[in-house]
Amino acid sequence: MEAETRFSPIAPLVFDGENYQIWAVRMETYLVALDLWAAVEEDYEILALPKNPTMAQIKAQKEKKTKKSKAKACLFAAMSSIIFMRIMSLKTAKSIWDYLKEEYAGDERIRGMQGLNLIREFELQKMKESETIKEYLDRLLRIANKVRLLGSELSDSRIVEKILVTVPERYEATVTTLENTKDLSKIPLAELLNSL
Repeated sequence: MEAETRFSPIAPLVFDGENYQIWAVRMETYLVALDLWAAVEEDYEILALPKNPTMAQIKAQKEKKTKKSKAKACLFAAMSSIIFMRIMSLKTAKSIWDYLKEEYAGDERIRGMQGLNLIREFELQKMKESETIKEYLDRLLRIANKVRLLGSELSDSRIVEKILVTVPERYEATVTTLENTKDLSKIPLAELLNSL
């Protein structure tokens, strides 16, 4: 039972005001792993103990208080001193999380515009003659993952299509062979990478 509530020795990534979406995904995963996410997401109220409480009621109340405090401590520990100065007066982990989301994620319209700009950037990509397939794929995946973090969809099949139509001529024979032997609409990204 004690092992369930101990903190992990792996510290979360410190948020410095940059790359909020990446930090938020990592931090949420960290808090879920520590069984503290409910204290952030739900911001449950801790009810007063009834008269003559049972040991189970006392233990449950203490556990809820501890989880709320640990969630807040994790968020505080994952902030640079500049960001910490902005959030230190907030009382709950949920209020901290909501503040950061509002401040750094932007509203739906802004995220939508960022997503559109990234999709445009994705569409404009072409493989350079000096570039390897792996380097090109890494560049495309970096953009695709940013799009996904903003809540938009960019499927692996779309990335496969993009690679197939933008690789240099030196890959034409391989692409033709793939077209003749595979259903390119269903080929996994890893298989395409290995084939090229």
